[in-house]
Amino acid sequence: MLTYEETVRLIKEAQAGDRDSAERMVAENMPLVKSIAKRYRNAVEYDDLIQLGSLGLYKAIMNFNSGFGVKFSTYAVPMIAGEIKRHIRDEGPIKISRKTKSLAAQIARYSEEYRQNNGEDPTIKQIAEAVGVEEAEAVYALDSMQAPVSLYEKYDEDGCYLIDTLKTEDQTDAMVDRIMLRECIKALPERDKKIILLRYYRDKTQTEVATILGVSQVQVSRLEARILRELREKMT
Repeated sequence: MLTYEETVRLIKEAQAGDRDSAERMVAENMPLVKSIAKRYRNAVEYDDLIQLGSLGLYKAIMNFNSGFGVKFSTYAVPMIAGEIKRHIRDEGPIKISRKTKSLAAQIARYSEEYRQNNGEDPTIKQIAEAVGVEEAEAVYALDSMQAPVSLYEKYDEDGCYLIDTLKTEDQTDAMVDRIMLRECIKALPERDKKIILLRYYRDKTQTEVATILGVSQVQVSRLEARILRELREKMT
């Protein structure tokens, strides 16, 4: 793995037009692209995901600035995932063949005529026999006629998207949050850092922290509230 200094040097060289440095940065960070791409492999072909993720990675390389105060991986992960999500949102992951579309249209016509003549919907067996296909193929064609719900459709008044409610074994988002939180805590003044570590990593009470720091519990409470507010602002 590259050190932080090597990463910054290669990025600066890449931004100055050094193609070799850019290619090395892409190669070194390809495991990161693959780990993010795996999360979306049910929506888009894996090779396409790698290409999209690589594009997001390249954009991260070209736009990164060490003055951001975060590691490159912290900056790159949202950009890689964002490139993939934009493709899914704009292009749509579902591709239906012309043959299936034609069969679906044929089924729609037959079903409408059957309803008009019989006052009820035809069975799958009747549909399959009428259009000359296996029942499984008729079911597939019927499913293709259903309008998919966009994963980027807002599902509540707070503006949350459906994709945010999906559970996944992939821990990419949690990993990004942990990386960002760690970097934010590292950047805190020494006393603020100690308060957070004692309170949230060693499970000390405010009174115990006050004793360790030689201040009052009220002061610790106020300091903690301010630190948490600052951390939230940095994280967002």
